[in-house]
Amino acid sequence: MDSILLKLSDSVSGAQTLEELTRPLLEMLHAVTGLESTYLTSIDLDQGLQHILYSRNASTTFAIPEGLTVEWNDTLCKRALDENRGFTNEVDDCWGDSDAARALGIQTYLSTPIFTGTGNLYGTLCAASATRRDVSVDTRKIIDLFARLIAQHVERESLLTRLREANIELSAMALTDPLTSLPNRRALLDELGRMFAVAQRETRSVLIAFLDLDGFKQVNDTWGHEAGDVLLQTIARQLAQQRRAGDFIARVGGDEFVAVGVGPQQGESASDAAQAFGLRLFEKTRATVAAGAAQFDYAGASVGAIAIDPAAATVSEALSQADSAMYKVKQHRARRAAC
Repeated sequence: MDSILLKLSDSVSGAQTLEELTRPLLEMLHAVTGLESTYLTSIDLDQGLQHILYSRNASTTFAIPEGLTVEWNDTLCKRALDENRGFTNEVDDCWGDSDAARALGIQTYLSTPIFTGTGNLYGTLCAASATRRDVSVDTRKIIDLFARLIAQHVERESLLTRLREANIELSAMALTDPLTSLPNRRALLDELGRMFAVAQRETRSVLIAFLDLDGFKQVNDTWGHEAGDVLLQTIARQLAQQRRAGDFIARVGGDEFVAVGVGPQQGESASDAAQAFGLRLFEKTRATVAAGAAQFDYAGASVGAIAIDPAAATVSEALSQADSAMYKVKQHRARRAAC
């Protein structure tokens, strides 16, 4: 017993996964029960199935196959749970109609359910043999202890999984504009840093376009903020749908977007690529908005697009240059509208 307790201590303290915890427990369960097979199952009540997750078989003539899946309603585990009978060495007499018991040749059966802290049935910890053997009350207490240890580990793994998922969700939220679901300024800066490094290695330019929604304040004042939000969402969706592989589009302010992409090899016509990039984006900022009583056509944003040599400017400098290019377009459009 002392050696078993020592092994138990080592197994619990050192286990990082359910398998690392369970396999030594199955070895110990075999040692204390003398039964030929010890195994851990999981139960899918919705599908009505029981899965043998891990098994330890001491005999080649009697074995519970690891990976076996059986119908839950025909299992000895369910019968034991329903009848509150955790042990029998007279399986033929108790459950002689069980197809699973006959197929496996089970005579002695020991089982305890594994419940999580929420009371949900996770599975069972079992031991079985093709011969009739007795199992003491103290041994039955040991299998109950092992089951509680497994339940605690399952709960811990579930908690860690939920925490990881929550962390991923929070990280995504921190990089996403909640209104349009586009990346935000922080995500843009991260992507530009990566894109500059790639473009510099490949001696390419980087295309950067600043987009500003002309007349956006008038839209809000005339039609209301709901219409303004619908306009932003519509343009964001259109921009996202037209982007090429490798393009990146972010909302960086109330009515401002930035689009970036890897440009042509240096020495090629980067200015032509920037012009084409900006024109393509401009076309996707034309929109028809329907939001409640608001029905209007939006003529498109001011778009300033540049091609930048990543070795000749920082990310901040490049964004500033694209912003300046956009304001030149905005001023030109304002002069044309005044004529």
